[in-house]
Amino acid sequence: MAHFAKIENGVVREVIVVGNDDAPTEAAGKAFIASIGLAGDWVQTSYNANFRGKYAGIGDTYDADSDEFVTPPSEAE
Repeated sequence: MAHFAKIENGVVREVIVVGNDDAPTEAAGKAFIASIGLAGDWVQTSYNANFRGKYAGIGDTYDADSDEFVTPPSEAE
C-alpha cells in the first residue's frame, strides 16, 4: 500500500492509503488521487519511514526544501 499526505500551507491535514496497483509511482498515485476527485497537494509518505524523514502524521509539517516531514517542536518535546 502507498500512503499519501495532503499538505495545506506546509501542514499535513490528512493521510490516505492508495493501493499499489493505483500508485506504482508517486506521480501515478497523485494522478489517481486527482482522478477520484480529491483536490489538493498530495505527497507520498513512507509508513516505514524509508524516505522523507518520517511517516507523515496529521499536524506534522512538510519542508519542501529538504523534502521531509517534521514533527512540530511542541509535539516533539
